[in-house]
Amino acid sequence: MMRAPDATSVAVRKPDGSLVVRVRAARRLAARYPWMGQPGMRGIAVLVETLSDGISSLNFSAAQAMPETTGDQKDASSLAIIATLAFSLAFGFFMFAVLPHALTLWLGGALGDEDLAGGRAVMFHLVDGVVKVLLFLGFMWGVSLMKDMRRVFEYHGAEHQAVHAFEAGLPLEVRSLNRFPTAHPRCGTAFLITVIVVSILVFAGIFPLVPVIFENKILNQVAYVLVKAPLVLPIASLAYELIRLSARLKSQVLGWLLSAPGVLFQRITTQPPDEDQQEVAIIALAAALSPALAGVGRANPESVVEFADFGEFTRWNAGPKAEVDE
Repeated sequence: MMRAPDATSVAVRKPDGSLVVRVRAARRLAARYPWMGQPGMRGIAVLVETLSDGISSLNFSAAQAMPETTGDQKDASSLAIIATLAFSLAFGFFMFAVLPHALTLWLGGALGDEDLAGGRAVMFHLVDGVVKVLLFLGFMWGVSLMKDMRRVFEYHGAEHQAVHAFEAGLPLEVRSLNRFPTAHPRCGTAFLITVIVVSILVFAGIFPLVPVIFENKILNQVAYVLVKAPLVLPIASLAYELIRLSARLKSQVLGWLLSAPGVLFQRITTQPPDEDQQEVAIIALAAALSPALAGVGRANPESVVEFADFGEFTRWNAGPKAEVDE
């Protein structure tokens, strides 16, 4: 999946080896609601858009991977994806909010440290943050050992190589992609790591000011965990602004410091791709950058194009742009 200013795309290699790409005109929240394009809000807008695009792309890729699926089966598949997403969000909140909080409380009790046993002190949230990072790293490392997930991480690396090649002004060809690393400082992985770091600082600054909510200690800690949930959006927004800042300062020390944790973490979440995977990434990026080539415009906001092989795509990509209503 690729996002460009004017379009989003998703490319899939089907079981028979052919390639298909879906191109959609961008539907940006900031275009409809200008206030959502302002600093402090645009990160939330991008988060919502990316989540929506991700669900849609999963649906599309599942349909292409199983072309013989019936209508009822496709509906069931869509429901399964939504259910999986809901479970994933709940699991993520438990794994990276509830569990670190509980482990830090347990550690405070075991050590007899009132700060760590209270859920409000700066030290509590610094330790909670370290636990959160370790859980996240351990979880992603464990997932990376799965064969199917390793293949996903290889596609992830191919996406980054394609973006690197484009940003360097090189032609979108496999040999161009091979010149670049699989990590990219503006990756979603870098965003997640930045969110975790920002959350540590925000919680450490806010929670010492939060009063005791319930006299019952267990209920009070549950309330503290629930307070964290609505803070996710402003934290994500701040993290997004930091990622943008690191891109503007990439040649300076501050830019390197901001992007380094996310880039290092991509040693887990990206892997060297093969040529077939690079071809899929090239198609997705080229389609997102030139939606008019697929006939996408105001009169036709979505188009699906199929190719027998990468050579056919190359000829298509070099051809004249389709006439579209802009």
